[in-house]
Amino acid sequence: MNVTVRYFAGARAAAGVEEEPATAGTLAELRSQLADAHGDRLEKVLTACSFLVDGVAARDFEAPLPSGGTVDVLPPFAGG
Repeated sequence: MNVTVRYFAGARAAAGVEEEPATAGTLAELRSQLADAHGDRLEKVLTACSFLVDGVAARDFEAPLPSGGTVDVLPPFAGG
């Protein structure tokens, strides 16, 4: 499925882009593709990230991604 990936905070710095298109069937597949495309730095960040799919927290990495959806990559935030 075609999705838009948006990066925030440290994930944005590690990816080197604010957002990008991607094609993946599941969140697990997407994570693997992003790590391959952007290297070790992003791969390390992704292990600590939370993901939102169309604004909803994604916990099932094998669930199908919606075509045309948006995946937000959120690293842990400090403060409050």
